[in-house]
Amino acid sequence: MNRTMATDKNVRLCQPTGQTVLTITTTEMHTGGEPVRIIESGFPKPRGETILDKINDLRQNYDHLRKFVILEPRGHFDMYAVLLVPPDNPEADIGAIFLHNEGYSTMCGHACVALGRYAVDNGLIELNLHQESTTEAQVNIQVPCGLVKTFVSVQEDGDVIRTGRVRFESVPSFVVCQDVCVQVEGYGDCQIDVAYGGAFYAFVSSADLSVDLQSSPIAEIAKAATALKAAVSSAVSLHHPETPAFLYGIMVVDSRKAFAEDGVYHHTCIFADSETDRSPCGSGCTARAALMFQRGQLKLGQTCTFRSGVTGSEFQARVVNTSRVDLTDAVVVEVEGQGYYSGRNILTLEEGDSLGKGFIVR
Repeated sequence: MNRTMATDKNVRLCQPTGQTVLTITTTEMHTGGEPVRIIESGFPKPRGETILDKINDLRQNYDHLRKFVILEPRGHFDMYAVLLVPPDNPEADIGAIFLHNEGYSTMCGHACVALGRYAVDNGLIELNLHQESTTEAQVNIQVPCGLVKTFVSVQEDGDVIRTGRVRFESVPSFVVCQDVCVQVEGYGDCQIDVAYGGAFYAFVSSADLSVDLQSSPIAEIAKAATALKAAVSSAVSLHHPETPAFLYGIMVVDSRKAFAEDGVYHHTCIFADSETDRSPCGSGCTARAALMFQRGQLKLGQTCTFRSGVTGSEFQARVVNTSRVDLTDAVVVEVEGQGYYSGRNILTLEEGDSLGKGFIVR
C-alpha cells in the first residue's frame, strides 16, 4: 500500500469551537518549592479603601475567581497565588493579596521573596542603585498584616539588571503563649506554643504527634496537624489590634526547646485547609524566630537556618530589632530566601465547562 505525506493544502488545523468566557494571565514563580502564581490580568480590581476592604470585596463578590486560579484543573490543592493591588500605605510601592485553597491570608513570606524580584524585574519600582557592582533594591509591600520591607539583591551586568536573593523585614512579631497543654483527638495531650509572625501559628514537636519529619508520609503529618489546629483554635484566644486574628497554621518542629548545634532547625508547616507548605514558610519562620528569641535560643543579630521537612529548602532568619505590639514585647525578624521564575500561564474558561470553574480532589 502506497503512503504519501500530507501537503499543506490538505492539512486541517483544529480550532476551539467553544466561546472563551474568562481569561486570566499569570507569571509563575516558586520560593523554596512553594508556588507563587502572580495574577497579571483578567482579574477585577477589588473595591475598598484598605487591603482588608479589598479582601472582603473579593470574598463576597469574586471568590469564584480565587477557586478558578487556585484549584484544579489549572492548579491543585496546595496552590498559592498573589493578586497585586494599589497600596493605601504611602510608604508602600505595591500592595498584595494572598490567595490559597481556603481563602485569603494576612501574610506570606515566601510570596514576598518572589514579589521582591518580580517588582524589580518588571519595573514596578524606580531603581536607585549605588555605584558598586552589587547592591540592593528596596521594595516595600503592603500586605494585609501591614508593611513588609523587602531588599532585593541586584547586580548590574552591563545594561542588564540581574536580581537574586531577597530578604524581608516583617511586621513586629510576638509570642502569644508557651507550654500550653491541649487535648488532641486521636493523639492525646500535646504541648504547644503559639506565636505571631504576620499570621498566627501553633508550634508542636513532631514527637508529640508521633510523626517524623524525615520519614513520615506528608499525609500523616497533615492529618495530625489538622487535628491539632482544631484543638488549639478552641483552647487559645487570639487578638491583634490591626489585623484579623485566627490560627492560620501548624508548625510541626524538630524540637520546641532544644538548641541545634549546627544552627539548622527543621519543621513542616501545614496551613489554611490542611495545605502543605513546600518551603520553610516565611511567616512561620518569623514566628518561630520570635519564639526562639524569647526562649533565649536566638540572640539579637544571630542568624539561624530553617529547613523544610518537605523539600529540604532553606530560609535564613535573624532578629534585627525589638519592638512592641500594644503592651506586648515584640521583635522585628528578617528572613532571606530565593525566588525563581517557573513559567507563564494563560488560564481560560470555555463556555459550558462547569468543572473548569475549579474543584478539589482530596
